[in-house]
Amino acid sequence: MPTVDIDPDELRDLTGHDDVGDEELKDDLFGLGLEFEGRTEDGAFELEFAPDRLDRLSVEGVARSLRYQYGDARGVHVPSTNSAEWTITVDDSVPDERPYVTGAVIRDVSLDEDGLDSLIQLQEKLHATMGRKRAKGAIGIHDLTMLKGASATDTDTPTIEYVGVEPDEDRFVPLDSDAELTPAEVLEEHDTGRTYADLVSEYERYPAIYDDIGLFSFPPVINGRRTEVSTESRDLFVEMTGTDQWTIDKMLNIVCYALAARGATIEDVTVQYPDHELVRPDLSTKTKSVPHKRIETILGLNLDPDEVVDLAERSGLEATKEDSEDAGKLVYEFTIPPYRVDVLHPLDVIDDLGRAYGFNELEPEYPDVGTVGGRHKRSRLEDAARTQLVGLGFEDLLNFHMISEEENYERLDVAPDADAYGAGEAATIKEPYSEDFTMLRTWVMPSLLMVLERNTHRAYPQHLAEIGFTAAVDERENTGVTEQRHVGAVLANHDAGYEDAKARLQALARRFDVELETPPTEHPTFISGRTAAVVIDGEEVGVIGEVHPKVLVEHDLEVPVAAFEFELAALQ
Repeated sequence: MPTVDIDPDELRDLTGHDDVGDEELKDDLFGLGLEFEGRTEDGAFELEFAPDRLDRLSVEGVARSLRYQYGDARGVHVPSTNSAEWTITVDDSVPDERPYVTGAVIRDVSLDEDGLDSLIQLQEKLHATMGRKRAKGAIGIHDLTMLKGASATDTDTPTIEYVGVEPDEDRFVPLDSDAELTPAEVLEEHDTGRTYADLVSEYERYPAIYDDIGLFSFPPVINGRRTEVSTESRDLFVEMTGTDQWTIDKMLNIVCYALAARGATIEDVTVQYPDHELVRPDLSTKTKSVPHKRIETILGLNLDPDEVVDLAERSGLEATKEDSEDAGKLVYEFTIPPYRVDVLHPLDVIDDLGRAYGFNELEPEYPDVGTVGGRHKRSRLEDAARTQLVGLGFEDLLNFHMISEEENYERLDVAPDADAYGAGEAATIKEPYSEDFTMLRTWVMPSLLMVLERNTHRAYPQHLAEIGFTAAVDERENTGVTEQRHVGAVLANHDAGYEDAKARLQALARRFDVELETPPTEHPTFISGRTAAVVIDGEEVGVIGEVHPKVLVEHDLEVPVAAFEFELAALQ
C-alpha cells in the first residue's frame, strides 16, 4: 500500500488542535483509514492510506479530513477563484500522444520549508498514482514572477504556449543542472531525464511549454531551473499535461485545495485549444443519488433523515432530501466536492457516512440465516495440497493475482497466442492503477520467478511453492473468463535439476492417490529435452522442467531452477 509522510506538529497546527497527543492523533487517523506504519528519521508519521483517497496525499488534505472528523468543518467547501489573467494556448504541433493541458495561478501563498516539502511530496505522490508515473499526467509548478507572458494577438492577457518541438530544436537549463541542454540531451545526460526518457523518446516531437523568454518546461520529464519554486515564492503557476483531460483536471483540483489551505488565492487560467476553450481549474461539484433504505441496509442502522444529513456534512459532503410521498422511498442527493476523485458509486458515499458515524460504534448482530457455515471442498483440497508441499520442503507463498504483460509473457519467452502451458488471452484491466498490474496472471510461474529474482541476496537452496489464482479469456464460460487454482513450485540451487522436481511431484501425486505421467514435451520457458507435460489420471494439466538459461538471465538468476506447475483440481 502507498504511504505518505506527515509531520504531526504541522498536522496539529493545520487542524487547530495543538492539545491532541500523538497516540490520540494516531487513533483519529486510523478512524479515517490511515494506518500508522512508524516514524521517519525526521520524526514524521509514516501513514499507509487507501489509494482511492488521493486528496490525503498531503498534510493539508489529511488536516482537512480531521477537521471534518472533529466537527470543525461541515459540508462542501469550494474555494472562490479570481478571473483569468493568464492563458495557455495549445499549438497544433503538440504531440498527439500527449495533447491535453490544464493550469491555475496561485496567488499569495506562504511556503516555509515544511510547506514546500509537502507540496513536493504531493506532486510526486500524484505522479506515482493518478499520473501513472507521469505517463498519464505530469505536474509542473513554477514561480510566476519568473515568467513573462507573451501578448496575445487580440488581447493584453499574458500567454504561455504548449507546443511540440524537435528533440534538438531549443535549449534550456533544467532543474538540478547548470548547463543548457536540448530536450534530447536532457534524456541522455540528466538523471531525471534518463529516468523518464521512455515516456517521450518515441515521439517525433517533444512536448514543451514556452513563455515570452523561451522554453521553461519539458513535460512530463523536467521543469526549467529559471522558474524553480522556493520558500521565497509567493505567486505560482501550475501547469499539467497528460493523455486525459479529466485526470489532469482532478490532479489540479487536489493541488489547488492543498495550496488554498495555506491561505493562497486561486486564479483561473484560460486554456485555448485550436477548436475550443476551457477555463480551469474546474471546481464544479457532482451529485450522487442514494436511497435512505439502502444506507440503512448497508450500515445495519436505523437512521433519522436529519441524522443522515448531519453525517454527510461531517464527511465533507452535503445531502438534500428529495420530496417523496412514500417515506420508504426517501432518496438523498449528495453533493461531492471537486477534490474527491474516488466517489464513483453510491457505496462510496455510504462508506463516508459509516466512517462519520464510527464503524467502532456499530453493534455486531448475528445474521438472520439458518444455515451453518463450513469449509468449501476446494478450500479443503487447497489446504491439504499446501500442507503436503510444506512437508516436501517447500516454503509457501502468497503472491498478487495481478501482473503485467511483460512479466507474464515476455520475460518467460511465452507468446500469448502460443500453444504452450501458461499462454492464452489474458483478462486485462481497462483502466489499470499501475503499469505493473495490468492483467490477471494466466499462470503462477511468473510470480514464482519474480520472487526468486528479488531473493538473489538470500542463501540457496530456495524451494518455493504457491497455490494461486489464475485466469484467462474463455468464450465458453458465461463470464467470458475461466478461473482456476494452480499449483506451482520452483527449486533453485547449484545442482537443481529435472529429477529433483519430478521426485517432489511424484511424492505429491502419491499422497493424493492419482496416476502421474510425464511424457516429453516442448515449452519455451524450459530447456528442450529437459521438459515434460504433467498428465494426471490421463489428462494433461501442467508442465515440468528445467528453466531455460535465457529466462534465468532475464531474471538475474545465477543458479539452475527446476519447476513444475499444474491445475489444482487434478488432485481431487
